Amino acid sequence: MRSHLTWYVARGSGIVTWGLLVASMAWGLLYATRVMRRRVSLWWLLGVHRFLGVLAIAFTAVHVTALVLDRFIDFSLTDVLVPFTSSWHPIATGWGIIAMYLLLAIEGTSLLKARLPHHWWRAVHLASYPLFALATVHALSAGTDTRAIIGDGLAISFGAISIALALIGLDRRAGVDPRRPVPAPRAPHLTP
Repeated sequence: MRSHLTWYVARGSGIVTWGLLVASMAWGLLYATRVMRRRVSLWWLLGVHRFLGVLAIAFTAVHVTALVLDRFIDFSLTDVLVPFTSSWHPIATGWGIIAMYLLLAIEGTSLLKARLPHHWWRAVHLASYPLFALATVHALSAGTDTRAIIGDGLAISFGAISIALALIGLDRRAGVDPRRPVPAPRAPHLTP
């Protein structure tokens, strides 16, 4: 058991990261669509969404570190940082690495949101959907426990729910950001 501890940590942290991504997307959509605004405060939804994103980064770091420390497959830093270079499931591992970089970009721009133009932040933040898709493909194709623990049906169900919520959220937002104040209409100019 002890000789495989890092392998178990890598597998477990990968599953936890994927679950955190699902939860973060759900909370982000609840915040963006405002469907629960009468039940809970929006700042609480946003706070939970941000916390889940940071936790996803932390568990991704644990996942990558455990893979590098493990001697079962013997990943190098290049294998876990450069997409499609690993000798073990290079395509599946590559999707996971790209998902990791998308996660870092999304979280980084969210921390800098007040200093960025809104359309830049939004463009990067919409990469959450490809991030989730890539992380799911990575989990289903590279994960050794995905079928045993989560099962394909549960993974597909979470994916379908997330996509449905995303479509609802995108439909409701259709180019209008509800967090930005609407300018007051001008009073008509009356000439005497």
